Amino acid sequence: RGASPDAQVHIFLLVINLLFLQIFSQYEKATFAGGCFWGMEKYFAEIDGVISTRVGYTGGTVKDPSYERVCTGTTGHAEALEITYDPSRVSYEELLEFFFTHHDPTTLNRQGPDIGSQYRSAIFAQSREQLAAAEASKLIAQKYFAKPIATTIVDAATFWPD
Repeated sequence: RGASPDAQVHIFLLVINLLFLQIFSQYEKATFAGGCFWGMEKYFAEIDGVISTRVGYTGGTVKDPSYERVCTGTTGHAEALEITYDPSRVSYEELLEFFFTHHDPTTLNRQGPDIGSQYRSAIFAQSREQLAAAEASKLIAQKYFAKPIATTIVDAATFWPD
């Protein structure tokens, strides 16, 4: 006789949910701001071990900000990139090194022709471990720049996708 169709569906959904959790719980997130998010996304998306990227805004005081509103410089948000990555293939420290070498972390509120606090260099740490790794990486990176690194390192806030 076996289980009823409803019970079979319930068991099937339970197994799918467990598999989903097992597969996706191994991934971690990193959030960086380093100027225009489209430019950063292009480079990070090519790294082996990066599962997905999405652009958006974080670090400000306005809920669900629009691009137009962030561009006014009054929201406190930075254009940012949220990265989902597989730490068994690429480490957070490797992502940090890539971050520091693919934008100018010494300019305050500016990257190239883009000027404003929304273009600041920032790391939004998802955990105490990421916070410590980011601080250590910043110290290492400073050895390669004549000017002081302006990158801020703060706890991650709500990420608002664009």
